Amino acid sequence: MTEKIVKTAEDLQDLMVHFRREFHEFPELSWTEFRTASRVAINLESMGFKTLVGEEIMCGSLMKNVPPAHELELQMERAKAQGAELPYLDRMKGGKTGVVGILETGKPGPVIAIRFDMDALPIIESDSSKHFPAREGFRSRNEGLMHSCGHDGHTAIGMGVAALLTKIRDELKGTIKLIFQPAEEGVQGGATSIIKMGVVDDADYMLSFHLGMAPLPATLFCETTGFLATTKFDINFIGKSAHSGANPEDGKSALLAAAAATMAMQGIYRHSAGASRISVGVFNSGTASNIVPDRAFLELETRGETTEINDFMKREVYRILEGAARMYDCEVDLRPEVVETGEAISAESDPELVALTKEIAEELDIFDAIEDSVSIGGSEDYTYFMERVQQKGGKALHFSVAADLKAKHHNELFDFSEDVLWKIAALLGVMIVRLK
Repeated sequence: MTEKIVKTAEDLQDLMVHFRREFHEFPELSWTEFRTASRVAINLESMGFKTLVGEEIMCGSLMKNVPPAHELELQMERAKAQGAELPYLDRMKGGKTGVVGILETGKPGPVIAIRFDMDALPIIESDSSKHFPAREGFRSRNEGLMHSCGHDGHTAIGMGVAALLTKIRDELKGTIKLIFQPAEEGVQGGATSIIKMGVVDDADYMLSFHLGMAPLPATLFCETTGFLATTKFDINFIGKSAHSGANPEDGKSALLAAAAATMAMQGIYRHSAGASRISVGVFNSGTASNIVPDRAFLELETRGETTEINDFMKREVYRILEGAARMYDCEVDLRPEVVETGEAISAESDPELVALTKEIAEELDIFDAIEDSVSIGGSEDYTYFMERVQQKGGKALHFSVAADLKAKHHNELFDFSEDVLWKIAALLGVMIVRLK
């Protein structure tokens, strides 16, 4: 059976390369993955999967930072022009672009769920002839957007796994759920909106992975560690404008309040229990040198080695923001439901699944190297899937596969070796069969 799965996965390499390049050519940001999701849905349905889309699997109240209705409409129209599958678009209104394919074998066995993320990033892709997608003609057609983190590969592997399962369906047992998630970048609720609908409440096993992570050839890291808990904030200070020469005393500088908060947050005490992070990435304020600024905007994030450490950072951020506003007699809206635009928690894989991954990989002997673990040093909302399944008594795993990266993640020259596509599909296929 193992040999059959490996051979079938290898035979599906061309299909996965096709999908990878298609998805790469038409990147879409969080909540606007209309073309990508509709193409996923129609292919899952054609393969015999029960296909759920939009409101069937997504809770709208947990979707954060969703673009306004007119922007969603523009993105949907672009998707139509670029070949989106029309029967599915109406079911994705409001940015509900998640897709779940369910394969019920009719035989007793475990429920296995696998997550694949679909969204791209706001990056202008390189047009250099040294950049493989540009040279081969599948560079992004959506200028300013790029698959610069490997999600095009993740989604393509999901398509490959679906095709693989249909070819060995008679030998499968239990239920397999393939979850194609929107809005992973910025951890804006793509995971939690699906979890809230109970999609993985019956899952015995939850699996996912990430391409890249290291500039090494086809190296499997059996466990991804170091998931940092994080919270993203959009903060607006409101003051009062005034003439900076004639009557500055009548003004209330939102810029000064935001600047004081920015500097003070860098001084948040480190935590004895582990690493913490604070970053203000966007600061916008002011219109002219002779006007006291009445508006200031900050985009910032906290991170912590554990959820508890991140919670400590959050409390300090709120305290400092409130204090800075008072110091400069400004207003600041600190309602969490308004200002928190994204969040993820820390989580750990179950040792039994890590050991099984290594055992199967060594048996398959298709990776250039096998390592025990790699630290992500960042955040991932897949951790919510892990937490939910583990709370319900199931087991969860996240692994990583290096793929000869040409540049680091979130870079205009990011690219990976497509040779790993079939290898990851084969590994997942054998895991599905071995899990009991």
